[in-house]
Amino acid sequence: MDNRPIGIFDSGLGGLTAVKALRELLPEEDIVYFADSGRVPYGARPVEQLRRMAVQDMDFVANHGAKAIIAACGTVSSNAPDLLAGYRLPVFGVLRPGVEAMSRVPGSAPLGVIATAASIRSGAFQRSLEERCPGREIISAACPDFVPLIESGHSGAEDEAVCEAVARYMRPLKERGCAAVLLGCTHFGIIGEAISAYMGARVRLISASACAAEKLRDYLAASGLTGGHGREKYYTSGSAGDFSRLAATFLGRELEAAAEETGVMEC
Repeated sequence: MDNRPIGIFDSGLGGLTAVKALRELLPEEDIVYFADSGRVPYGARPVEQLRRMAVQDMDFVANHGAKAIIAACGTVSSNAPDLLAGYRLPVFGVLRPGVEAMSRVPGSAPLGVIATAASIRSGAFQRSLEERCPGREIISAACPDFVPLIESGHSGAEDEAVCEAVARYMRPLKERGCAAVLLGCTHFGIIGEAISAYMGARVRLISASACAAEKLRDYLAASGLTGGHGREKYYTSGSAGDFSRLAATFLGRELEAAAEETGVMEC
């Protein structure tokens, strides 16, 4: 039994998809969440800056007592895998679990991956998928407008701005007949309904953050580290009011307590 919390961090709201998945898998676990909304989006930043920010984010949740961490950010997972692997606590990124799930999609039709510009530019998702799925066509697409839209409160399948952006970025994947699409940025799950409506019901969407949550669950169970009281604590480097309001919308429930503002870190 280990009542220390699970730490989760992301550039903003996207990691809430990991919170939602964890609540379904491990309802008793305590969670400490850090949304670095004051520095969102991560996807356009230089790699060395991203790596410094990743260490700061991990340190933040570690210093709040975390027993293990989910790096619920595809940009960090694809640009700093060595930092995650070498950290002082177990850290579960979203790249490897998502790629493993994609490799189990049957058939020979192309596989798609969508992520931030920095993630696609790194080539990490593309290389990993090609290694796990030899001979299968992999189609990658950077979707830089998705995160700003979501962070400003756009999410519904009927939202005109969301539908326009989805059609613009997803058209090449739809035209190539992808069998599945990996949501390589955790924010993208928040507009998953709109993506699914555009791509069609036969196309499977795989959430990298949900896959990471499953990996963490398995690790905690195997290590005897499960335990807690189902409590949650939220911190943000942006506006606490904005985060709490949008978080409640995306989680489908009110937060136990409003998020606390941390101030923006130097990067």
